[in-house]
Amino acid sequence: MVLSPLLAQTSTPDNPQLIASWPCNGAKLSSSLVKEKVEKSTLSSIWCHSLKERTIPIVFYFNEPVKGLNQSSVRLKSDLEFGKDIRWRTLSVTDSGYSNCWAMYLQIANECSSSQQYSVDMSIPCSDDIVSRSGSTYNCPVHLTFTIELISDEAQNIDLFDKPVAWNRSESFQPHENHESMPFDLLKITSALVEEDSNWHFERLSEEIDLFRELPDDNSKFVKLTLARLLLACAAIKSRGRSLIERKRYCEEAMGYFSDLIRLDPSHKRYYEDERSLVLMDKLTCDMETFMKHCSVKVEPNLVPLNHVQLCSLSLTHIGFAERLIWVQVLDLSHNSLRSAEGLEALQQLVSLNISNNQISSFTALEPLTKIISLKVLDLSFNEIGAHSIDQHVEACEAFEECRKKSINVEEYWDAILFFTSLKLAQLDIRGNAVASKEDFRTLVAMLIPSLKWLSGECAN
Repeated sequence: MVLSPLLAQTSTPDNPQLIASWPCNGAKLSSSLVKEKVEKSTLSSIWCHSLKERTIPIVFYFNEPVKGLNQSSVRLKSDLEFGKDIRWRTLSVTDSGYSNCWAMYLQIANECSSSQQYSVDMSIPCSDDIVSRSGSTYNCPVHLTFTIELISDEAQNIDLFDKPVAWNRSESFQPHENHESMPFDLLKITSALVEEDSNWHFERLSEEIDLFRELPDDNSKFVKLTLARLLLACAAIKSRGRSLIERKRYCEEAMGYFSDLIRLDPSHKRYYEDERSLVLMDKLTCDMETFMKHCSVKVEPNLVPLNHVQLCSLSLTHIGFAERLIWVQVLDLSHNSLRSAEGLEALQQLVSLNISNNQISSFTALEPLTKIISLKVLDLSFNEIGAHSIDQHVEACEAFEECRKKSINVEEYWDAILFFTSLKLAQLDIRGNAVASKEDFRTLVAMLIPSLKWLSGECAN
């Protein structure tokens, strides 16, 4: 039996597909934080922090790594004026310029003296430029339209971070219940753009699952791993318009096999943990009813609500299905077992991130966060940063020379220097990490992040 080609045929469309975008079709983005300043007709507007700096991040997420996004393959039309640097960039690079996730940052050139709305149209026609690693080209045309509301008033000067942001871990999380306070109808978390006419072979997969279940050795690693793979292929098919109940059942069973494999094959524990985490993320986010149990709104008096997702204490070791999170503004991933921030680079709306009480061991593991232009609040407390030695082979940069001039040990802090020079944080919590106990570390952070107001619960200045 040749398993890999069979699974490829059943769970992957023949051509690359766009499965998520931000802004999504029909979205209304606003630069105003003040609820009263947003017109009644636009109460469903989503506040976009980057608009304060007159930047619009556009994110396209594909079902497989592709290359070839450019001004010819993705068409842009708007009554807004943009800067000249209009180019697509890879966010999650795999190899040779291929990536699932692509971003473009539009710099608004218009002068705005009063509240005004603008329309932006984007389309991807069938294109030979956009191609997957297998050589398949993009052939599923997509057209997206969204609105941007620019408001020129005192609301632009509101400081969200004049006081430290508290995560209130001791308080119970209140899941979102009111659709009016959060425009969930605009937040596409399913692969609605994926064609349903792919070459599925569900019956063949079911037969293979039945055959493997009849094998006598209950503790065979090969049998359990194969069953997990077959079940996940079935779950992928069930996402194409069939029963979500069956999909979740397949996910549950696959998670059980990965848990067994962690026990039976400890030498590959990390691999199985990551696979189990991916299945759990799929199960929690595959439909709106389930996902809403982890969604809420973070509300400050008289301000528009921020979209908040809490995925705490789930034993997650890896973030998957990031395309379903690209609208999130506040994300709490505390008390898991994450070893890196891989996947979070797609969340270009993210303003606040809590990744405390995980297993992050270095700043290099957090490099994906440097690509999030809206990130202002970051909680890294109680990880393992600085507790382990890391590879020091790195090319020199301008920031290193500035640190040496101030007698800072570049060889000791090179990963921190590269990380913090790429961020514009207002609040950082680094307590409970080995690196935080070093005398000159606080000085280093304050120097590298001039915008920082709060450091580990205290005023940074």
